[in-house]
Amino acid sequence: MRLGIIGLPNSGKTTIFNALTKSTLPTGAATSGQFEVHTAVVNVPDERVDKLRTMYKPKKTTFTQVTYVDIGGLEKGVAEGGLKGQFRNELGQLDGLVHVLRAFEDENVPHPYNSVNPQRDLDTIDGEFLLSDLVTVESRLERITEEQKRKGRTLEKAVQDEADTLAKLKAALDEGTPLRNLELSANEIKPLKGFGLLTLKPVMVVLNQGDTLKDYAIDYPHQRSSVLNLQGKIEAELSQLEPDDAEIFMAEYGITELSAAKVIRVSYELLAYESFFTVGEDEVRAWRMPAGATAPEAAGVIHSDLQKGFIRAEVFTYAELMTAGSEAALKSTGKFRLEGRDYIVKDGDIVHIRHNA
Repeated sequence: MRLGIIGLPNSGKTTIFNALTKSTLPTGAATSGQFEVHTAVVNVPDERVDKLRTMYKPKKTTFTQVTYVDIGGLEKGVAEGGLKGQFRNELGQLDGLVHVLRAFEDENVPHPYNSVNPQRDLDTIDGEFLLSDLVTVESRLERITEEQKRKGRTLEKAVQDEADTLAKLKAALDEGTPLRNLELSANEIKPLKGFGLLTLKPVMVVLNQGDTLKDYAIDYPHQRSSVLNLQGKIEAELSQLEPDDAEIFMAEYGITELSAAKVIRVSYELLAYESFFTVGEDEVRAWRMPAGATAPEAAGVIHSDLQKGFIRAEVFTYAELMTAGSEAALKSTGKFRLEGRDYIVKDGDIVHIRHNA
């Protein structure tokens, strides 16, 4: 899972990046329009993995991971003519966006528009992404139109279907509607994956606030979107502390959940991901899967050969295991199940795949 942290200059993007990744990148005032990229990979915190490790005492423990990319250089006008080069490549590779809005006052860090207004800043970047997607969609439609003129009735059906989908996207973009608001089928989305459409990506809007949280009325009624309030500077400082010390300061500032866990939790919800586990003496491991994945699809997350040779899945739940106290005790309760190809793997399932070698 690759999440991009974006926002206007001096919005506190790097501060949020530090809070999420325990990094210590400098956070001085950035140069407007300067393209910069910082990347960090972090384990997805999951207390279930910790408890399974305690129970099985494996040789190896593996968490799922998320990659955060701090991308600098966004500002008004950046999408004129379409995003290009490394900037577009970085944004196109993301699974989701963490859009940081400045919601704090600091006379030492000037706002590029000279005043703090999160709604204006949100609308600014959204407008750039809408324009970028519109340029992309129109360019592709023009190429398909030229192909239609050359081939006429011999034009492949898949290309015509793509043109129909692109026409639907263009109509939405012309109205200022993000593509994530559309109900698109899997067949419609498939040919779009290589275009890196930005308004199709889930987005988490983060209000980066100061020492005291304020109630900003942000209007963002879009699908696959969420709005969070974080105290970036405080969270970045907390990320550098030992857990016991961090808890003391969290209580002082009324923070009930650190941003590192909160942002990942909300990201999983926006991207419709869930976790299942494999366990044993050799390794306890968490795996990420799309919600609604079947047992063979979950097997494919582990290895493609397991999906191809899938026979059955041995399944029990984390909650059942914790209640029973051990795998042997769980088997005696009759809650150790064999499931077939149609079984939908659920968040918290512990799975062992039976397969043909």
